[in-house]
This record gives sequence, C-alpha cells and structure tokens, in this order.
Amino acid sequence: MTAEIITKIFFLIAVIDPLGSVPVYLEATKQLNDKHKKKVAIRASYIAFLILLFFIVVGQIILEGMNVTLDAFQISGGVILFLFALTMIFGEGKPESEKHMITDYKHVTIFPVAIPSIASPGAIMAVVLLTDNNVYTLQQQAITTALVAVVVVLTMSILLAASHVQNKIGEYGITVISKVMGLILASYAVQSILTGLKDFFMVAN
Repeated sequence: MTAEIITKIFFLIAVIDPLGSVPVYLEATKQLNDKHKKKVAIRASYIAFLILLFFIVVGQIILEGMNVTLDAFQISGGVILFLFALTMIFGEGKPESEKHMITDYKHVTIFPVAIPSIASPGAIMAVVLLTDNNVYTLQQQAITTALVAVVVVLTMSILLAASHVQNKIGEYGITVISKVMGLILASYAVQSILTGLKDFFMVAN
C-alpha cells in the first residue's frame, strides 16, 4: 500500500507539475500587489482542486453513460496523456506555452492559473484514470482524492513562495524539471496503453 501511495503521489506531481506553474503564476500576477498575489495562489489552487474533484466524482458516470469500456478508456486515456507528455517534452514547455495564454491580467485566478496550469487536461485525465470504479476500490479512490489534495496544497505552497523558488532554481531550471516530469508521465501513459491492449486482446481471444 505504501509503495502504491508513493507511486501515485509522484505520478500526480508529474502530471500537475507544481514547479511548472511558478513562471505562469508570476507572469499572471506581475501587476498585482503581494496581498492580491497571495489571494490568487490560494483561490486558484482551491478552484483547481474542485475541478479535479468534479472529474473524480463525475468522470466515471459520464464514461459509463457513454458505454465506454475499461480497455477503450485505458487506451484512449493513455494516448491523450502521452500526447500531453510530448508537449511537455518537445514543446515550448508548460511555463512558456501557458504564459502566452494571458490576455487579461485583471482576471487570472481561473484562467490560466487554475486552468490549465494546475488542473490541466492531463491532470483531469489522470485523476479519472486513477479513480476508475472497475479497477480501484472505494478506499483506493478516497486515498487518491486525498493525494490530489496534498499535491494541490503543495502547489499552492510553492506558488506562495514563487519569487523565492524562481530565484533559486531559475526559469530554465523549472523548464528542465517540467520536461523530466513529461518523461515520467509518458512512461505511465505507455503503460496504460499496453495494459488496455493486453486486456482487450485477452477478452477478444
């Protein structure tokens, strides 16, 4: 159980990428004073968690309503996560691509800080995969939800100390770490695809 929790928390850190949100947050809040910067970090993290919680609760219901099989979901989810990981590895990187989305510096809490910086499409897909009713027990899903909360709180803590973090690591260092997170995510995505294919062909035979 301990090993499973450690694996999940590292995976969630990889897909949410708290450090990758630092340059996005600093750029989004550069016109705000320290008090408002703090509010943005706290509110954005809270909103991001609610979004992820929504998909933890409702994601499975939507899939079952569409009659999507577990194998199909594992394969499609793995493909989406893999493509998301490729953008982290070969693209501009999470910080640069999301900073370009900022057009209104007065309303940045929800977009782009909460979405897509913290609650990214990859993070949403990941939490749905990790709380699949056909694979995980209710207890395991509750643990995963708690781990999501832990990683979001970690992200909030890093954002509250964003200036200090960027001064220590540098934007280039943050970009490198984001690409490493992409590699970890790509590995998980491939594993999900292989598991789905294996299970599909076993059923087909």
